[in-house]
Amino acid sequence: MTLIQYMPLLVQLLLAVGIAIAIIVVSHIFGQRAKPNKIKDSPYECGLIAVGKSHTRFSVKFYVTAMLFILFDVEIVFLFPWAIVYREFLAAGIPILTPVLFFLAVLLIGLVYEIKKGALVWEK
Repeated sequence: MTLIQYMPLLVQLLLAVGIAIAIIVVSHIFGQRAKPNKIKDSPYECGLIAVGKSHTRFSVKFYVTAMLFILFDVEIVFLFPWAIVYREFLAAGIPILTPVLFFLAVLLIGLVYEIKKGALVWEK
């Protein structure tokens, strides 16, 4: 192995580090400074003076629901390849239904667990 074979990797590494450093430097040069500017820092409300806080706090239930949605959404994405190749596996005599049913059972058990724990109940 010669060193020239690793040249593309070295170039990519140097580019990645260079771009990261450039972004940090440009952000430092043109970014917002520590001194507060009341007009610049206030949220825009259609020409009206903003009333109240601009950043309201969300309930933890909102984040839990969002994480559960993402979790189950990603799990469902795993079923698409199975649905596409199901006939090919049947034609080849490969048993694929049992592992997928096990996967769905684990999902169902997880969903029942979350329902029993009250994670999907928005208001108590």
